Amino acid sequence: MTGPQRVRRVVVSLAVWWLLLALALWLLGTMLDQPASVAQCAASSAFLVALGEAGDWARRRRRAKQES
Repeated sequence: MTGPQRVRRVVVSLAVWWLLLALALWLLGTMLDQPASVAQCAASSAFLVALGEAGDWARRRRRAKQES
């Protein structure tokens, strides 16, 4: 896969995860009768996505070091 196509794929993937997680947090808060604003849920989901991506990056880096 070429550079621009790969970047576009990663950006779309992260955006979809972010939106789905924000929706899930908002729905969960609504169901538990502790609603939060959509902006609060979006901020929380952005943090969780960034944390997950950092963990994935660290895992791949550690695995690459072990293989070499």
